[in-house]
Amino acid sequence: MTDKKINEETLNKIYRNAHIALQSISNVRDAAEDEAMKNELNDEYDGYEKIIGEISSEMAKRKLEPKDINMIKKGMLWSSVKLKTAMDNSRRHLADMMIRGTIMGIIELYGILRDDRDSLSEETLCLVQKLLDFEETCEKTLKSLL
Repeated sequence: MTDKKINEETLNKIYRNAHIALQSISNVRDAAEDEAMKNELNDEYDGYEKIIGEISSEMAKRKLEPKDINMIKKGMLWSSVKLKTAMDNSRRHLADMMIRGTIMGIIELYGILRDDRDSLSEETLCLVQKLLDFEETCEKTLKSLL
């Protein structure tokens, strides 16, 4: 596969990664009653929005159309979160749910770096690293809310 194709696929992967996080935060935020959790979710939402904007700008430069998560996956994500939060919307439970999702995103980003680092442009690599750093920061903060 060409480096150009790897960069395009990577940009789409990190766009979806951040977009799934944004969607998850939107779904969980409605159930949060604890002020510290609400504040963390709002901060994370703003951070992911900013990173998505940067990824989108890089994709626009390359004339790439972002591939959003499909409606079925969005629906499954929404219903899963609603069911889990209806049963328990405690700060600890919401933090646990968010940590699990964040770790999934982190694992994907480490895989990208392991497999494709040498093929990525400086701009793409910077965006992967920025998202990874942000997600690791979110994970640490969420752990403090357990």
